[in-house]
Amino acid sequence: MDIKEKIHATTEELLSNMERLVAIDSQLGTPAEGMPFGEGPAKVLHEALQIADELGFKTVNLDNYCGYAEMGEGEEIVGIAGHLDIVPAGGDWTYDPFKLTREGDYVYGRGTTDDKGPVMEALYAMKLLRDSGVKLNKRVRLIMGCNEENGSRCMEHYNEVAEELSCGFTPDASYPCIHGEKGMLGMLATSKNTKIISINGGFVFNAVCDACTAEIPAEEGLKDRLEAAFAETKLQEYKVTEEDGKITIYAKGVSAHASTPAFGVNAAGVIFDCLAKAGFEDDFVEFYNSHIGTACDGSGIGLKCADEFGELTFCNGIVKTEDGVISATIDIRFPVTYSVEDMLKMCEGKLEDENGRIEIHTTTKPLFFPKESPLVEALYKAYTDVTGDTENKPLVIGGGTYAKSLKNIIAFGPEKPGVDYRIHGADEYTLVSEVEETVQVYMEAIKNLLAI
Repeated sequence: MDIKEKIHATTEELLSNMERLVAIDSQLGTPAEGMPFGEGPAKVLHEALQIADELGFKTVNLDNYCGYAEMGEGEEIVGIAGHLDIVPAGGDWTYDPFKLTREGDYVYGRGTTDDKGPVMEALYAMKLLRDSGVKLNKRVRLIMGCNEENGSRCMEHYNEVAEELSCGFTPDASYPCIHGEKGMLGMLATSKNTKIISINGGFVFNAVCDACTAEIPAEEGLKDRLEAAFAETKLQEYKVTEEDGKITIYAKGVSAHASTPAFGVNAAGVIFDCLAKAGFEDDFVEFYNSHIGTACDGSGIGLKCADEFGELTFCNGIVKTEDGVISATIDIRFPVTYSVEDMLKMCEGKLEDENGRIEIHTTTKPLFFPKESPLVEALYKAYTDVTGDTENKPLVIGGGTYAKSLKNIIAFGPEKPGVDYRIHGADEYTLVSEVEETVQVYMEAIKNLLAI
């Protein structure tokens, strides 16, 4: 059999094992003894290591922060780092998010592309290479983390207790390969004064708020004005009702990853915008619209900028009300040629007024490898040799991956350029044909990295 036939012969087994992982709700949970990220992440790590053990790999569990499957011998380590944790499966799913559902070439389920599916694809690439008798002059280690979606503390632990990688990749982004990742700022906006009774929406900070509900005091004619304002929006759905002196608003937008917020529709942002257009005078409505708004470029706080690799993006993920105070999370991805210090200087003096404030909670430096580096060239060659695609070139992304946490690795696949796999949204999916192609690409990538 040629390599494509050998890969195809393992596909059903691969998908069956992927299903074992998808079936586990591995979003961040409440920490418990021996389970730093809660029961779900610990359970899925155990299952993934069990699968690797069944396939004949050496496996190690690093205190339920992460674990790895390994083959080969030598001092140097070619690393592949994927994650088993997921974002919540909120939103309106057509399919059960925790069941692998196949319809033709499509395979639906939370984690099929981000990132349980790619972990299995990398594992089977290792298996097929091992079984083919390829000489392993280095160790090849598949690291499986449990906290990528919420800070990558799993990789902090890995760096504390395990060996440094010589080179490698993380299968958690797009093809052809990622030679740079934008820097990040995590912010939180809070109200000082507001008449809004409550407003709550969004599930995670790193995805566009796709649904939001607000309650405000009723005013004469306000309901009709709101109806008129909402009729002009791009919402998928909205509803405005009035009862017992209160107006309740529901808005359904469109989810999108925080690195590409323009693909989404911010339901909370639309509500704030429509409140202003309907004449609802409120301090925090004014603050939100002037500092956050529905734009995705950070212009409200002086951060609009771009370089040759991309522009700054700005995403409001969660809005909530607690004890009369409204808060809104902000996820910013800034260009690789700018520094954290540049960003702080640009927004200095623009984060607070009498109506609200924005505080900076987290900062992350950009990551950048020249296209001519051996690592980038090795991975790009693997992609082009298998796919024949030489039009798409190595790129910079807004997403943050394990490449920022582990030395000497970059993000590499498995998403096709320009395709929306609905990661972090409802009906996340992959394609069986692309699963098989990615296994082959990763086989070539590992061989190329063994030769560096």
